[in-house]
Amino acid sequence: MLEGIRDAVKKFLRSSADYETSVNMFIKELQKTLIKSDVNVKLVLQLTRRIKERALKEKPPPGASRRDWFIKIVYEELANFFGGDREPDVKPKKVPWIIMMVGVQGSGKTTTAGKLARFYKVRGYRVALVAADTYRPGAKEQLKQLAERAGVLFYTEPGNDAVGIAKRGVEWAKKQGAEIIIVDTAGRHKNEADLLKEMKDMSEQISPDEVMLVIDAGIGQQAKALAEAFHKTTPVGSIVVTKLDGTAKGGGALSAVAVTGAQIKFIGTGEKLDELETFKPKKFVARILGLGDLEGLLERLKGLEEADKLEEISQKVLEKGDLTLKDLYYQIVSVKKMGSLKRILQMLPGMGLAVSDKILGQVDDKILDKWLAILNSMTKEELERPSIIDRSRMRRIAIGSGTSVKEVEELLKHYQMTRKMIKQLRKKKGMLSKLMEKFEVQ
Repeated sequence: MLEGIRDAVKKFLRSSADYETSVNMFIKELQKTLIKSDVNVKLVLQLTRRIKERALKEKPPPGASRRDWFIKIVYEELANFFGGDREPDVKPKKVPWIIMMVGVQGSGKTTTAGKLARFYKVRGYRVALVAADTYRPGAKEQLKQLAERAGVLFYTEPGNDAVGIAKRGVEWAKKQGAEIIIVDTAGRHKNEADLLKEMKDMSEQISPDEVMLVIDAGIGQQAKALAEAFHKTTPVGSIVVTKLDGTAKGGGALSAVAVTGAQIKFIGTGEKLDELETFKPKKFVARILGLGDLEGLLERLKGLEEADKLEEISQKVLEKGDLTLKDLYYQIVSVKKMGSLKRILQMLPGMGLAVSDKILGQVDDKILDKWLAILNSMTKEELERPSIIDRSRMRRIAIGSGTSVKEVEELLKHYQMTRKMIKQLRKKKGMLSKLMEKFEVQ
């Protein structure tokens, strides 16, 4: 879905056809993309009808082009489609705050519990995970490993008394001074009725402050029925939509949940523990339109030792349009701590429009280790003045880094291409800044 909408935006901005023809072409592309992403056809027609009506009737303010104004209209309507101005409050209203995780098998519930534990841990809370899934083999061990990786408290017991384990686990966590207590429950049972009864009994025993439903993005429109079924048994306070990184039905799941009026609190964007984001419709839509998400990028920098350095370098790159190999070194070190390089590039303002999907597809995180080795073998002068690196220096650098001269050349080539791209982005900075201001993406 994300690439389809972004491609439609690129085509619209580059189109040489008249405005009305370009609008009609965009509407067709958007309809095709959303329907392919399993979004309800009726909702798609309602959305695109509103966009087209506003696009042909509204006049942009003085100084703004009709095409820029059209992108603003698309942005606003898509943001409303996925939840509008509603932004979840992730801060607990009291401590301890008990979260009960619910969902069906395969939704990524246990992994999400671990991600959630890390999310609150890095924000300074004392967190405890309680493993009360007694049906899925390995569920308790999986959660234990996630707790160790996240550096949080963990509780479970042998046996099949899920309700008892949850109750005693919550009591134990409170004694340990836990401020956030996350209880993982079964997502698999012999039949649905038993699963729902166990959920209800557990809820009555532990009195959760929040019941969090985990939904796999891959189920598409079925997310609506699932959310309603769980809500009837145990009132759902918030929802996490997982696996948004690899499914074509993500739009269907998000829109289906939004229609119910339920609060989408988090989205899972990958397998790593840090790949859980607060769901903010406007920021999400800005990203899929290729306008970037600076706030999402900065959130991922919290707690990182290189945060200040990367922010300083990014400012230099975006404003002055230049960087040295030394700057590149610090960027690589910081990006490695943040996660996928491809995702970071997509989150930078304007990068989604400036860099083709083909180039992004060639980004390989594994090569970062090799580049760091090469950069570590360079002298301070070489890092600051790459132009002095000749074949002789390349051979020395290759030997020192355990790589080849060809790989050193590839790094230098990448560096030069990056500098060139930055200069091109600088030229577009005025246009992108205006778009960001209009869309209030700050």
